[in-house]
Amino acid sequence: MKIRTLIALSLLIVGAVACKKGLSSPDGSLSLNVDSQTLAVSYKGAEVFSEIHLGLIAENANYDDGLKLKSVSGAKKVSESYDMLTGKRSHCSNEANEVTLSYKTPKGDKFKVLVRLYNDGLAFRYILPEGTKIVEEKTSYIIKDGVNRWIAPQVIDWENNYPLTTNGKRVDTMRGPEQDKDGKWAFPALLEPSKGVFALITEAELRYQNSGSYLDNNAAEDHYTVNGFSDSVLPDGLSPWRLAIIGGIETIAESTLVTDVCTPNQIADPSWIKPGVSSWIYWGYNGGSRDYNLLVEYVDLAAEMGWPYSLADGGWPGMRGGTIEELVAYAKEKGVKMNVWYNSETSIPTRLKTISDPEGREKEFQRLEDLGITGVKIDFFLPDSASMVNYYLDLLKDAAKHHLLVDFHGCTMPNGWQRTWPNLMTMEGVFGSEQYNNGPFLSPGAAAHNATLPFTRNAIGPMDYTPGTFSDSRFAHITTNAHELALPVLFESGLQHMPDIPSSYYELADEIKATLKTLPSVWDETVLLDGYPGVKAVLARRSGSKWYIAGVNGLDTPATLQFSLDRLGDTGSKSILFCDGDEDREIKIAAFPQGKTVSVPCRARGGFLAVIE
Repeated sequence: MKIRTLIALSLLIVGAVACKKGLSSPDGSLSLNVDSQTLAVSYKGAEVFSEIHLGLIAENANYDDGLKLKSVSGAKKVSESYDMLTGKRSHCSNEANEVTLSYKTPKGDKFKVLVRLYNDGLAFRYILPEGTKIVEEKTSYIIKDGVNRWIAPQVIDWENNYPLTTNGKRVDTMRGPEQDKDGKWAFPALLEPSKGVFALITEAELRYQNSGSYLDNNAAEDHYTVNGFSDSVLPDGLSPWRLAIIGGIETIAESTLVTDVCTPNQIADPSWIKPGVSSWIYWGYNGGSRDYNLLVEYVDLAAEMGWPYSLADGGWPGMRGGTIEELVAYAKEKGVKMNVWYNSETSIPTRLKTISDPEGREKEFQRLEDLGITGVKIDFFLPDSASMVNYYLDLLKDAAKHHLLVDFHGCTMPNGWQRTWPNLMTMEGVFGSEQYNNGPFLSPGAAAHNATLPFTRNAIGPMDYTPGTFSDSRFAHITTNAHELALPVLFESGLQHMPDIPSSYYELADEIKATLKTLPSVWDETVLLDGYPGVKAVLARRSGSKWYIAGVNGLDTPATLQFSLDRLGDTGSKSILFCDGDEDREIKIAAFPQGKTVSVPCRARGGFLAVIE
């Protein structure tokens, strides 16, 4: 006889037991049914996942075939609040209902699954004996043909776009023609299982000896199975979290679920951690960090614009015309702090072991701290094996010891480390504006790509896109300048690297320069006002008493972005609007329209930025 166990918590108090109504989120919008070895999820009555299969194969036990659900216990309410130094909001809070599923294999081995249903999504993790080695994970999501999905083929550096498709077949991306048909897909994966209902699948809290993972539907197009980069060990028996952020499109853009489930801050005194805006040389001068005098120009840019940081990128150890010591001293005189680039010494061969060797890293990080350097950008990592995850975590811990901010490039996806190690300011893992330097691939699709990122890559953590380019690198941008001006607000990053050449910023209108000079990189609140992936995105972020509203048109045709300000409360009356002019490279300055419903006309691939006090 088939056994169905349904849990209801929405009407229960702590200590309650199972009943026949199903597990619900605290606000009742999400419901979850447990059927033997699968989970089914709905949102406000609409099916989100008909089946999420649970299971895995360990080194000494099969926790997949023939499992029996023995009990459902531990019903309780989870309620938490915490502060973040970076991210979508400075103060985060969450509520969930939790239950533990206990299973038994035909051979008598036991394991558990901890399941939480938050108001904005589902989180679950496996609980196994301490030290369990995972050979193969069997977690899989059924995503039926016909469901809209924005999902990127998995590549080593996680840099890709998220083209819309409705099936599980390989797709063409900005990186070039269709790649191999191995069925590997990157996190995060955005779905629209029914009109206006969205789910974003990802993972959270990779810890020591865990490997990262991706989705694989090679065996069956509608079964997306979680696949690891290597065998993963669970020292304390807890697997990484499997997450699905679920709700309207605003839920996807605003959710902090990835950090909600993670270990709290491990830095005893984080007062030295100062996010901010930085000048950045690579986009304008590939290889320019070898030229001391060019780096000085970018220090001067940061000083003129009131940005606290400047970054010396790849090649700075061999700079001509001056030394790093001289550059740091010059920057200090200008009130600017220097951050510097490093090769991770993993995926790009190097004879040096400057930071990959623990002793060398300690010596180098101490040298940087003594010099007064405030951060490191570390690039070119191998895929997310357990040893690579260990390396990321060692870098974060050792950098914190020496009061260094961290920017990971050529790296994995965010998985909540920024809560545990708040010196992690940002991560790449995005097809960003440096691609204007590298090839012609970004230019034609950049507008749609930019209108997708708030709901995909940037929805799960900070993103070092290096936004806001008004001139051209090796390849031109065909987004409007108002669209580009919106991006440093639309995209969240604790270190926001401004990539254009100094003269481009100096030539901007005084009102635009004044806005960029006071541009925040941390936010007290984030609210999506309107959006649909690849089509449009209008996002409001609050810093203190100011609201910054950024909007982009992802289409190749003109469009009017219309949205309500009701969710922002009292926005005040002092405002300014930067929007599309008569030409793509013209930014018009006007008063922000009055009223609770606002319409802003945009050119093809256009946009706007508004500031309201």
